[in-house]
Amino acid sequence: MPLVSSTPLLQAARAGGYCVGAFNVHTLEMLQAVVEAADELRAPLIIQSTVGTVKHLGADYIAAAATVAANRSSVPIALHLDHCSDFDLIVKCIRAGYTSVMIDASHSPFDENVARTKQVVEVAKAAGVNTEAELGKVGGVEDDIVVEDQDAMLADPEECAKFVELTGVDTLAPAIGTAHGIYKGEPNIDFARIEKIASLVTLPLVLHGGSGIPDEQVKRCVSLGMAKMNVATELRIAFSDAIKNVFKANPDENDPRKYMVPAKKALFEMAAEKIRLIGAAGKAGDLK
Repeated sequence: MPLVSSTPLLQAARAGGYCVGAFNVHTLEMLQAVVEAADELRAPLIIQSTVGTVKHLGADYIAAAATVAANRSSVPIALHLDHCSDFDLIVKCIRAGYTSVMIDASHSPFDENVARTKQVVEVAKAAGVNTEAELGKVGGVEDDIVVEDQDAMLADPEECAKFVELTGVDTLAPAIGTAHGIYKGEPNIDFARIEKIASLVTLPLVLHGGSGIPDEQVKRCVSLGMAKMNVATELRIAFSDAIKNVFKANPDENDPRKYMVPAKKALFEMAAEKIRLIGAAGKAGDLK
């Protein structure tokens, strides 16, 4: 089937009490691995690319590869641009075929965040594309966006409700104590804050910084209303470690297929593990 907007996928997940995996990919093999995992488990899927990956590969190349994967697949797949603060790049990705975009103006004051988000919502809705926005500041590193621990700021539930009303955004990523990258210690997730936001905001909520959160905490986040979980760092580590292991065993290896095949297998297994964890397995049929 063709690429679809992530909006109906996430609405179904929020209503059904499960979560859709949103996996950042940087190569064709990574893209193939997450699609094959979703296919095997009959799970809806969101393929994500960062701004850095778009600049590295090209929005048209990524969209073309994702379109081929979606057309070969029997599960609903969306293509999402993650953490972008550049309006022109968002428009470029929509034109290339992305079906979901994130405008990240969370570093700006509330009113400016609202204005910039509304601008993207207007363009995206006209194209049938999902818009995600962030409120508060998620700590850690995402491409070239760095938020130090002391600068991370949790989202205010009342502001979240107001933000959604003012912008018309489709999905919201509130800062609730998670961080991008691998955690140095135990994540300090504010579950009561998630519950309060979910009681005021009926649209799908997004859990950023999904790498390294203990399984029970992930399940609790999902049960409280998180309908999309972003995973990037754990996927990169699994993929890269598999390649390193090939070269450790055979330092002179020069056939990319010899190290990409095990890397793809490792990523497949990691994606499948996350899909099962968040309850998305078997949910592909929820999209009508």
